[in-house]
Amino acid sequence: MTTTATKTSGSSKVLAGAYLVNGTAGNLGMPGAPIMHFSLVVVPSQNSVNGTVHITQVIAPPYGDIVIRNVKGTIRSTGYGKVTQVVYLEGEYVVSVPPPAIGSYLAHFSASMAIDDNWNGMGSFSYGGNDVENVPVKKS
Repeated sequence: MTTTATKTSGSSKVLAGAYLVNGTAGNLGMPGAPIMHFSLVVVPSQNSVNGTVHITQVIAPPYGDIVIRNVKGTIRSTGYGKVTQVVYLEGEYVVSVPPPAIGSYLAHFSASMAIDDNWNGMGSFSYGGNDVENVPVKKS
């Protein structure tokens, strides 16, 4: 168990049980499938999850390599069966419009995962009009 400390308003607040988890969601063996790579700090005592998501797919730019920073979400215990935790994530990322157009816009990202205590299970994620459903989640 890892403990992380943060300082707030001159007093020390301990985030007991906080840990880092890295993993993937997606069909890793399927050519061209979108893969969500996640790196998250989990604070079970606060039911919070924060971190970064990186979605990769072999398609034309700008859609094949998407980094979503400041991803936030929740983690909840289920209390039964093989699925011991459910995780929900959301965030936004900037999409640059390819030439000849000019500009960029914010696109929405969301994900949900039904996992065991080892961060293995099933999940879904949505980004930029794409929905990837019922894919394996695995801890790295």
